[in-house]
Amino acid sequence: MVNAIKGLFISCDIPMAQFIINMNASMPQSQKFIIHILDSTHLFVQPNMAEMIRSAIAEFRDQNSYEKPA
Repeated sequence: MVNAIKGLFISCDIPMAQFIINMNASMPQSQKFIIHILDSTHLFVQPNMAEMIRSAIAEFRDQNSYEKPA
């Protein structure tokens, strides 16, 4: 018998995957969203968490962007 789980496949570079894994680890057990870590650049996550992951990545990028002073 096969068990199927609906999810979202994420393909990214290693640092971004580590960011997502650390974000997942900081959540309480009931809110963890990673279903399976496939390898160092591919993750399988719960589909309802897509927007939360996108906004966390956008915030992380904004915090770590350099803008040349005028």
